[in-house]
Amino acid sequence: MSIAIALDGPAGAGKSSIAKRAAKALDYIYVDTGALYRTIGLAATRKGVEPVDSPEVNQLLSEINVDLTFNEAGEQIVLLDGEDVSGLIRTPEASMTASKISQIPAVRAYLLDLQRNMAKNHNVIMDGRDIGTVVLPDAQVKIFLTASPEARAGRRYKELVEKGMDVKYEDILQDVITRDYSDTHRETSPLKPAEGCVIVDTTELDFEQSVEKIISVIKENI
Repeated sequence: MSIAIALDGPAGAGKSSIAKRAAKALDYIYVDTGALYRTIGLAATRKGVEPVDSPEVNQLLSEINVDLTFNEAGEQIVLLDGEDVSGLIRTPEASMTASKISQIPAVRAYLLDLQRNMAKNHNVIMDGRDIGTVVLPDAQVKIFLTASPEARAGRRYKELVEKGMDVKYEDILQDVITRDYSDTHRETSPLKPAEGCVIVDTTELDFEQSVEKIISVIKENI
């Protein structure tokens, strides 16, 4: 029987990087569900479709193919109609579009089976906004990873600057606050801790300490 770890939390909490490292240490598959929503957002942007609940979005979903694969190192690659778009979906603009597109029930339904099938076939650490509450409610371990908005914005700012992007901390902080409100107040699968989850606050922890904490929680609860 496969083991599923659900890791939820707000934007910029470090879910992806922490989950990726923890999965490697535990020899699990890491599934970044946020990348799936970013990919649909990218498809919408390319086709000029507004990220709102509409017939145009439903039509878009019927025309595209989103899939996940993994390279030899076990790293996730997200495909849009066969194109590797993993590097194209990591901008602040893609983040905000993903937040809007993820509020659409048809989009969430479109991706649900893909996510659940990954958990059926592999030992996974899956991160997102509603993994423990909706996607994998029966996951063996549920974790809600969070940190203060200032800490999350600071980490995202550093990450983007290191990639050579011209960004401002104040803009990223506002994006984080806006995303938090949007994610927690949406009608469909709002962001909230799952019942029975372990809440981990990494505001005062560095990256390595955060990874160690997550691995510790997983081992204690399997």
